[in-house]
Amino acid sequence: MKFLKFVFDYDSEDNRRTWTPHADKPLAEFLATDFKLDAALQTYIVTLTLSLDGTISTRAGLAAIHRHLSSMGAFGPGFAAVYPKWGGLSEIAQVGCRACAVGGAVYMLGTGMKATRPLEAQEDGATFEVDLTSDVTVKTRALVRGAEDVPSDAERVSRLTAVIDSPLSSLFQAAVEGAPTPAVAVIAMPAESVKDVASPYPIYVFAHSSETGECPSGQSVLYFITPKSAASTEALQKALDALLLALSDGANHPQAIYKVAYEQARAGAPVPSDASLVVPSLPLDLAFSDAALDPVKDTWTKVMGSAAEDLDVQYMKFEDREGVGEEDDVYE
Repeated sequence: MKFLKFVFDYDSEDNRRTWTPHADKPLAEFLATDFKLDAALQTYIVTLTLSLDGTISTRAGLAAIHRHLSSMGAFGPGFAAVYPKWGGLSEIAQVGCRACAVGGAVYMLGTGMKATRPLEAQEDGATFEVDLTSDVTVKTRALVRGAEDVPSDAERVSRLTAVIDSPLSSLFQAAVEGAPTPAVAVIAMPAESVKDVASPYPIYVFAHSSETGECPSGQSVLYFITPKSAASTEALQKALDALLLALSDGANHPQAIYKVAYEQARAGAPVPSDASLVVPSLPLDLAFSDAALDPVKDTWTKVMGSAAEDLDVQYMKFEDREGVGEEDDVYE
């Protein structure tokens, strides 16, 4: 309780004097020295930060926990966050595509680049010619690529997705009176808590019910993730077995009816050899950070050039398209 009161007001002048000397040290160390919390309580609190490896700093950890607790009820009674579907951030890409469309751009689904060629000075200002996989060739004044090169020392995580033949109803219970039935539950398994396998890092599980639309009614989906290690793939499988055993109820023994295991690596962003722009890949963090979108604005500034300094031009501020207002009036 003392720590909860502290973290709610952690950025006050008095409380900053307490944690600032420990700002860059592990949060667990700060909890032990200043709050005298034992190892078990330290683990529970650190998992609230959704730190992949459990070694989050005091500064970042306090900010993450404060953001989570102070967001409780922001989206409705009983929950403090919005979770993406499918165990990844594909919906963020969809939001970006829709933002492009609102701004007047055209995006083409299922279309990639086969080849690019830099151009000599063109009257229309084009700097690249691009061959698309749809057998269409276009010219462009700016070419923005996503990072694709994966260095050998890239950050990697192991993932396991399992479809379960049970709704796992015990995981999706409203914790606050008046709150809707949750469609997502987050489970954290501390490091070395999975039996018969080395698991040096925490394992996180995002459980999704059929209410998410990701599986048929009566089933559920479990998304496991942990930093890659020598035994991380085995650790995720054993974590799945242990969780299903814990969720068994009498004669009801949930089983995985489909599983897929894979590794995900964070691509680097090397300096391109041509005049194209490269946007770095998103970090592998479990919680989406607003800072992850900073490279997008940086890229916009480079594409706009001197026009970005025009006071009448604002990032992500779109003018109403011709005719949109009139169409909206019809439905009023």
